[in-house]
Amino acid sequence: MINFHRTLKYLMTTVSGMAMTILSFSQAPVFRVPMQMDSVKKEEDSLLRIRNLNPYFTLHVDSTLSYKLEINKDPSRYFWYLRNSPLGMKINKDNGLLTFKADKSFFLSGKLKYDFQYKVNVGVQNLDNPAERVDTSFTLVFFTTEIVPSRVKPTVTNTLFIDEGDTVSFKLECEAGSFPVESISFFSNVPIRNYSMVRKCDDDFTWSPGYDFVKETDSAKQRLVLLSFVGINKFFARDTAVVRIYVRDAMNYPLMLDEYNKTVKSLSTYILELKYAFVQLDQKVKHNKGTRTGFDMTTATTALGGTVLSSAASVGAQTAGKILPSAGVALVPVKEAAAPPKTAEQNSASLVRSSIKRLEYMKSENSLVGERDMDIVKKMNKLKDELKQAQIQLIDVPIDENSNMTEEQLNEYFNSKKVNKKYRLKSK
Repeated sequence: MINFHRTLKYLMTTVSGMAMTILSFSQAPVFRVPMQMDSVKKEEDSLLRIRNLNPYFTLHVDSTLSYKLEINKDPSRYFWYLRNSPLGMKINKDNGLLTFKADKSFFLSGKLKYDFQYKVNVGVQNLDNPAERVDTSFTLVFFTTEIVPSRVKPTVTNTLFIDEGDTVSFKLECEAGSFPVESISFFSNVPIRNYSMVRKCDDDFTWSPGYDFVKETDSAKQRLVLLSFVGINKFFARDTAVVRIYVRDAMNYPLMLDEYNKTVKSLSTYILELKYAFVQLDQKVKHNKGTRTGFDMTTATTALGGTVLSSAASVGAQTAGKILPSAGVALVPVKEAAAPPKTAEQNSASLVRSSIKRLEYMKSENSLVGERDMDIVKKMNKLKDELKQAQIQLIDVPIDENSNMTEEQLNEYFNSKKVNKKYRLKSK
């Protein structure tokens, strides 16, 4: 019991001491640190801006876009507007609600395009202060999971037949699909020259094969050319159009034209030679006819003079009148010996003249028509045959190449009225 009281007294003394110690510390002065204030004052957001603008939208076909734009001001004091927007896009001018429905009909009709970046301008403006406005833009792209391929289509059939020297020309058109053709490459199974390069849609392809294109080793005298036009879009998807051209062996028209001109020149030269020969023959016949006419006039004059003198009173005159008729008769064999009839020359001149007329007619009849006369070979061979036939027929006619007359003089003499009247056939 005594120990219990001692222990209790000790505890009370200890507690009293601790209380006095706390009390003594509580009376000590307290030093407080003043609260530090932020010296930078936070400014109020005063500039107009769009808080949730998305710079890039991708939209699937037949889907709907509904997006509300927000600003950092009271929206009741502002209005919204769009510029350069695609067909069907709208915005609520009061609350900035952007709506759009990508109907498939827009794409089928060509009003909208796949995989094309549409830049849409959007803006908001204060109703009271026009200077307070924001103009910005965003990009809108449409895509579809249904891909329509683009096709390369030439404006000709798949198979063509041409001759050497001809020109083939056609346009490369493109049937636009989901992704249009951006470039066209060209390939050929054989090396070709003189063709126009095709690089994009609506370009013209033109090619003219030379006359030496078809070789002698080619079967059926023709050569097959395969033209491949490969269209490529932005994703390197390819579409190939093949045109088969059968090139047939044909004549070398420039060479044939030179040969034709040479034939015509030879024919014209021979005609001029014949005209000069005709002039020589006609002059011989004309001179002989004048001589015979002179003898005939002398004979007639002598006979008439003898008749007149025989009736004269003088004996001498009568004697002369009897002699003169005999002299006239004696002139006849002299005429035949001095100026025999030029029947051969006359016939030769007529033959030469008819040959000249025929050759001139054939030359005019077989002249070329147009830039490329496809009957040039037939006409050239016809002229050669006529020239050869005339040369054989007139092989005995002497032709003097050393003519002292010009072409104009020969034509004037040949076409004169006297010559035409002399050699014209007369009806009985």
